Amino acid sequence: MNYDDYIAEQEANNPAFREAREKLRPQFEFRKALIGARIARGWTQKELAERMATKQSAIARLESGTQMPTLDTLYRLAIVLGVDFTITPKEPFTARPHKAA
Repeated sequence: MNYDDYIAEQEANNPAFREAREKLRPQFEFRKALIGARIARGWTQKELAERMATKQSAIARLESGTQMPTLDTLYRLAIVLGVDFTITPKEPFTARPHKAA
């Protein structure tokens, strides 16, 4: 059984696993996008780090998920990689009436 089959089996048969994986999905997607953007440019972690004025180990921690990026780091990544980060609501926002004080 390969990794993808194992994950699919766990998600199908284990509600706690499925819930935990869904909760972490944004982190997995961020790391996947970061690595993909770096590789698409033909850069190593060290090259990305140099462009961001940081260390290769900091990029490795971001890509492995052992460190969550700060807003400043996200901003710098967006500039250096030439990408946009967006926040998308899971459900449409509904306007609530504003109460006067």
